[in-house]
Amino acid sequence: MGNIIKGIIAFIPSKTCQNYLLGELEEMPVDKMVDLSSKHLRRFPLRVCAFTELVKLYLSDNNLNTLPPELELLQSLQILALDFNNFKVLPQVVCTLKQLSILYLGNNRLRDLPPELCFLKNLQTLWIESNYFTHLPVVVCELTLLKTLHAGSNPIRQLPNELKNLKELRSIWMSGTLLTEFPLVLLEMPFLDVIDVDRNGIRFFPSLVHMQSLKLVIYDHNPCQNAPKVAKGVRRVGRWSEESPEPKKRSEAEAELENAKDNKEVCDFCVPLQPVSSNFLSRQ
Repeated sequence: MGNIIKGIIAFIPSKTCQNYLLGELEEMPVDKMVDLSSKHLRRFPLRVCAFTELVKLYLSDNNLNTLPPELELLQSLQILALDFNNFKVLPQVVCTLKQLSILYLGNNRLRDLPPELCFLKNLQTLWIESNYFTHLPVVVCELTLLKTLHAGSNPIRQLPNELKNLKELRSIWMSGTLLTEFPLVLLEMPFLDVIDVDRNGIRFFPSLVHMQSLKLVIYDHNPCQNAPKVAKGVRRVGRWSEESPEPKKRSEAEAELENAKDNKEVCDFCVPLQPVSSNFLSRQ
C-alpha cells in the first residue's frame, strides 16, 4: 500500500507532493547533495533546481524518462545518477552540465548517446551498462578525460578504433557483451590498468605482455582455449590463471609423452649394478 501511495504522489508533482518527497528541505544541504533514489518518481521535482550550488544529485531507481530544461541551472553538479530508470533517450539538458565528472546511466533503455555528450569535457567516469547499445557510441571516444568506462551487459560486438584516443582511460569493463574476439584496439592502449571481458564469447586471447600498466585482466566465462599472457605481477581472473595452470599445447604434450616412453625404454635395457660387499672391500 505504501508503494502505491508513493507512486501516486510522485506522479502528481504538486507543492504538497514535493514537500513529501523533499521533506523540510528549503535551503541548500550542507553536504550539497540531494538523494531522491527509490522515490517512485515519474517527474523531476523542479524545486531541486533552486539549489544552484548542488554538487551531487542521485535519482536512481525511479520511473523517470525525461528531465526538465531547468536542470541546466545546476552548473556546479559533479555527480549525476540516472541509473535504473526508463530513459530511452538521454535528455539534452544533461549535456549542458559541464562540470559533471561522474555520470551513471546504467539499467535504462538507451540505444545511443547524443553527439552533445562531447560537451562534458570534465567527465571521468561513465556507466552505461545494461542498456540496449549494439555498439559503443563514438561520442564516448571524444571524452578525453575519461578514466573509467562501464559498458557491460549490452549487445556490443566490437569496439571502435577511436577508443585508443582516450589516453586517460585506465579501466574498461565489458562483461556480458557479445564480443567473440578480443578487441584489438585494446592492444593499442598500453596505459590501461584494468580490462574486464568476463562473460563473452572470446575463444583466443592475444599476448598482453607489452601492456606495462596493466594490473588486472578478467576473462572468466569465455570459451577460450588459452589464457592471456601478461607481464609479471599482473593478476588474471579466469581459467588457467595463477591458481590453475594453463593446459599445455597438444604438440608439447605429445613431445613429453614421447620423452617419457624413450626414458622407459632406456630403463628397461639398463642392468642394475650389484652392490659391492663390504667383505670384499675388507679383503682388498
